[in-house]
Amino acid sequence: MQILTICGSLRKGSFNKSIVNALPALAPASMKFVEAPSFASFPIYNADDQNSSGFSAAIKKLADAIRLADGVVIVSPEYNYSVPGGLKNALDWVSRLKEQPFANKPVALMSASGGPMGGARMQYHMRQIMVFLNARVFNTPEVFVSTVQTKVSDKGELNDEATKDIIRKQLSAFQLFVEKAK
Repeated sequence: MQILTICGSLRKGSFNKSIVNALPALAPASMKFVEAPSFASFPIYNADDQNSSGFSAAIKKLADAIRLADGVVIVSPEYNYSVPGGLKNALDWVSRLKEQPFANKPVALMSASGGPMGGARMQYHMRQIMVFLNARVFNTPEVFVSTVQTKVSDKGELNDEATKDIIRKQLSAFQLFVEKAK
């Protein structure tokens, strides 16, 4: 089972990237993780640009990776009570493609933030976006990593057992969700 991971943070020392990096060791053996192509170079979405230039190779590459995956795990911080701008921009671009890549795609959400809510508002907004994209969003268990800076080592390794446990539970349940979606 191929699972595409999309990290919502572009920051070099991203805590959310540390969560993404921890997934293979916490997942069922049948899950193989593939990192999504970067969306860092995507221009700000503008329909005029789309109509004049079409879709860049980088945008098509991300869309193809989504289409090829059996499921997608999005791990993202919360910026200003919502989805980070870069991630939202990437979703805006791929949403304009014919043959919508997220249509009926199983998607699990995880979030990590320095605050006490662990990115809950980002996940709420992401669920709204996924409704428009016609994705099949996994519901529970949910993963909200609060005060993430206390749960990741200086080397970028997730070291909190309670967090590892809830991630294991979500990935095991997500595996069944993906299998039922096939």
